[in-house]
Amino acid sequence: MIFDYIGMFKAGRPTQLAITYTCLTAFVLFDYDQGVFGGLLTNPDLLTIMGNPNSGKLGIIVACYNLAGAFGCLLNFWVGPKYGKKVVIALAMTLVTIGAVLQCTTYGVPQLVVGRVITGLGVGIDVATVPTYQSELSKRGNRGRLVMTEIVFVTVGVVVAYFFDVGMSYVDGPVAWRLPIACQCLLALIVLGLIGGLPETPRYLIQRGLISDAEAVLAKVWNVPTSDPAVQQEKDEIIRANDLERSNPFKWTAAWSKDAVRTRWRLFLAVFVLFTNQWTGANAIVFYAPTIMEQNVGLSHTSALIAGGCINMGNMMGAFFSCLISDRIGRKKPLLIGLIGQSIFMMLFGVMIKYSHVGPATGKAAIAFLLWYEICFGASSSSIPWLYSAEILPIRVRAQGTSLAVFTNWMWQFTIVMATPTMISNLGWETYMIFMSFGFAFVPMVYFWVVETKNLGLEEIDYLFLSERAPQGEHPADVSLGGIETGEIKEKVAYEESPVSKA
Repeated sequence: MIFDYIGMFKAGRPTQLAITYTCLTAFVLFDYDQGVFGGLLTNPDLLTIMGNPNSGKLGIIVACYNLAGAFGCLLNFWVGPKYGKKVVIALAMTLVTIGAVLQCTTYGVPQLVVGRVITGLGVGIDVATVPTYQSELSKRGNRGRLVMTEIVFVTVGVVVAYFFDVGMSYVDGPVAWRLPIACQCLLALIVLGLIGGLPETPRYLIQRGLISDAEAVLAKVWNVPTSDPAVQQEKDEIIRANDLERSNPFKWTAAWSKDAVRTRWRLFLAVFVLFTNQWTGANAIVFYAPTIMEQNVGLSHTSALIAGGCINMGNMMGAFFSCLISDRIGRKKPLLIGLIGQSIFMMLFGVMIKYSHVGPATGKAAIAFLLWYEICFGASSSSIPWLYSAEILPIRVRAQGTSLAVFTNWMWQFTIVMATPTMISNLGWETYMIFMSFGFAFVPMVYFWVVETKNLGLEEIDYLFLSERAPQGEHPADVSLGGIETGEIKEKVAYEESPVSKA
C-alpha cells in the first residue's frame, strides 16, 4: 500500500483532510518528545535511573536526541529523492516507535540514550520530509496556512506533553514517566496506518517519469478531471521547472555555485531562517521550562510544571495566529515584528530574573514576560522558517536542501539544549541576554535578505531569483520557458487570474 502512488481516500476533501491530519499528527511528534522529556527532568524516579546527573551530563542525555535528529536529516539526503516521501515518512515513524519503546522500558542511561538516539533519527527524518510533502500537495493560495498548521500542532504537542507530565506528577513510581514517553508510539502508529493510503507528491512522480500518475494525483487532490486546465497547467509548470533544473544534474558542488536560479543564495536563506528559529532561546524554554521556573523563578515542582505548560500555550496561540495570516500578510513582516517582540520580552525576562530577590512580584512579572515571548515566537520564528525553508528551494535540490537546512537547525538545537543547563547554573540571568542579542541582530538581516513568497507557486518562486537582485514586494506570476533559458523574464498574467489559483 505504501507504493500506491494515487492513494485510497476519496477524491477532493477526504484526501485533503487525510493528508492534513497525517502531516499534523506526524509533526506533533517533533515537540512532544521535547516537551514530555523536559517536563520529566525533575521526576525523582527518572533522575535516579539516570544516576542523578550533574548539569553537564544531563545536557548530554537530553541533547543526544537533537544530535540524532540532525543525522536523521542527513539520512533523508539519500532516501528522500530515491524512495519518495511516503516511504520516508513510514521509515521515520518506525524508528520513532522503536526508540520510544526503548526509552519507556529503560533501567539505565545506556538504553535511555540509545532510545533517544533512535527516536531522534526518526523525528529528524520526519521534520525534514513532512513540510515538503504537504507543500507539494497544496495549492499555492493555501500552502502557507496548511504548512503553518503543522507548526501549530507542534506547539500542541509541547502543551499536551507538559500537562500530561503535570497529571502524572501526582502518580508515584516509574509509571509517572514511562507512560508519557510510551505515548509517542501511539502517534507514530496512527501515521503509519494512514500514510499508505495517501498519494505520493506529483513532483516526485514527474521526476520519476510517471506523468500520468502525477496528473491522477493532482486531479484527485483537487477533485477535478485529469483534463482540467488547472491540472494541466500545474503539471506543465512542474515539468518545465523539472526539465530546467535537470539540465544540470544535481551535484553538491552545484549547491555552492551561482546558477540561473541562485541555488546557493536560496540554500543560505533556508539555513538562515531556521537559524532564527533556534537562537532566540526558544528550545531552552521548551526543554528546561520547569528547571528555569524552579531555579530562576523559585516555584515549586508542580507549580513549575504548570507554569511551563501555560508558557508553551503562548507558543501555540502565536502559531495559530501566524497560521491565519501567513497567506494574507506574508512571511517577512510577521517574522520581523515577531523577532523584535521576542528580543524585547526576553530582555525583560532576564532583568526580572536578575532582580528576583526583590520579591515575589518580579517572579510573576518574569512569567508574564516569558509568556509574551512565547506568543511572539509562535507567531514568527517558530512557524514561518519551516514554511519558508520548504518553499524557497528549487525542485532539483529541494529534498537535499531542506534536509541540510533542517540538519543545521537540529545541530543548533543540540548546541543550545546541551549548553543550557550549564549556562543557567553559571551565567544565570545573563543567559537570556545572550538570546536577546541574537534576536535583535536578526532583525536587519531579515529585512534586507528575506524575499516575500506569499501567493506564489513553488515553480514561480524560481522566477524571483532569475534577476541579479530579487525585487522586494513584486511577484512575477509566470515566466515562459524560453525566458528562463535566455534570461529574458516575461511577465504574462497576474497570479490572481491564473486557473490554478481558482481551482
